[in-house]
Amino acid sequence: TTTTTTTTTMTPSSSNARRVVSVRAQAKTTKKAGSAGVSTTGASLVGWTPTSWRQREALQQPNYENQEELAAALTEIQNRPPLVFAGESRNLQERLAKAARGDAFVLFGGDCAESFKEFRADTVRDTYRVLLQMSVVLMYGSGVPVVKLGRMAGQFAKPRSEDLETIGGVSLPSYRGDNINSVEFTPEARRPDPARLIKAYDQSCATLNLLRAFSNGGYAAMTRVNDWNLDFMQSEPKGAAYQDLAQRVDAAIDFMAACGIDEAHPAMNQTSFFTAHEALHLGYEESLTRLDSTTQEYYGCSAHFLWCGERTRQPEGAHMEYFRGISNPIGIKISDKSDGEGVVSLVKTLNPDNIPGRITLISRMGAAKLREHLPRLITAIDDAKLNVLWVTDPMHGNTIKTDNGFKTRPFEAVRDEIMAFFEVHEKMGTVPGGVHLEMTGQDVTECTGGTVDISNSDLEKRYLTHCDPRLNASQAIELAFLMASELNAMRERRAAQ
Repeated sequence: TTTTTTTTTMTPSSSNARRVVSVRAQAKTTKKAGSAGVSTTGASLVGWTPTSWRQREALQQPNYENQEELAAALTEIQNRPPLVFAGESRNLQERLAKAARGDAFVLFGGDCAESFKEFRADTVRDTYRVLLQMSVVLMYGSGVPVVKLGRMAGQFAKPRSEDLETIGGVSLPSYRGDNINSVEFTPEARRPDPARLIKAYDQSCATLNLLRAFSNGGYAAMTRVNDWNLDFMQSEPKGAAYQDLAQRVDAAIDFMAACGIDEAHPAMNQTSFFTAHEALHLGYEESLTRLDSTTQEYYGCSAHFLWCGERTRQPEGAHMEYFRGISNPIGIKISDKSDGEGVVSLVKTLNPDNIPGRITLISRMGAAKLREHLPRLITAIDDAKLNVLWVTDPMHGNTIKTDNGFKTRPFEAVRDEIMAFFEVHEKMGTVPGGVHLEMTGQDVTECTGGTVDISNSDLEKRYLTHCDPRLNASQAIELAFLMASELNAMRERRAAQ
């Protein structure tokens, strides 16, 4: 049984009464009773149980040698406390509904895949700190609140193209994430080990403890914006630009204090931070699916927000069966290969009462393909009058391999896809609701380009990822400034119409 909690968010000083009224009306909408067999947040419950996915084909699942070991590990997790609470997920859904209307902007960020080896308090803190910096830049530029979701505290499992990896004539199980096996190419390391699921739960719990402490213990206070700059960012161009913005925020806070606004107000000293991951390992997700004591509805309590990738979103598949019955807000990755009719059908299945904030569609295409294919998907959703939040993932459609053997993502390609996303939505009169980035607070050299001008030859200097390449702190903050500038320009163009 879960309990509910209340969190407090930062809101910009420019938020107005019209938005407040809109938010209150939306909150009432999301809390009203749904149709028979539909939860108040939009989950489809007819014939659904936390185990009904087991009657469907489940793709991308590890092949465990010892099923008794797996059952014991999952039972152990099932007997442990939930990682997040149902009330927090409902809180998030209301914020996502705001973003879908243009009254907020959503920032997803974090590792491609979390690892056991790199888990330290300072790595969690540094990624969290960059997300705070990005949110301040975006809030200041866009004039709307930023909903912060970390690819943290559970983003371990990764889908693979093949079950086996072959090197030098030797074939072993593919690496599927630290919660399943290890990256070293040995038979023992690549054996899926159920004990790793428990270790992943423990690390997620520790990460969440840190995130909650940072969010509510004063670290995220707006009066600390000058303190969030990372040491290695001090000499970077975007570090200087952020410092300039931080000084302007400080001046605004001083002005508010002079007007009698209390700096100790929770809105100034705390923030809401939510977690998200791809719900790939269905046994693990089932073990953390809990019945909320206040609503008698089921929630996936491994994270506040769960998403499903392209490899596992088959309408009749096990993942979609699991997703339709949990009351969390959920995301679906779509690409240039997605057809409008199929996406509309899937959204209707997952959200039969069309509840705002329930569904996020995350496009991953590359800039050129996005301009060609996203409009037809937007048209299909609009014609069906469906409530969705549109988010862009500019990372996965822009991965290339260099001549020196490194996987990388050119910063300019990532930037161009984000700008294409904004451009398409502005032309169609719809809302570009957020961005989904793979990034880190570490000073890595994994994505080329940006004002830090990382070249192909620089990649080997600090290439630390054991999965896909991530933006470093400077590149992530540079993107935040570019997005803030474009969002502000869009706002001014709307006002001028």
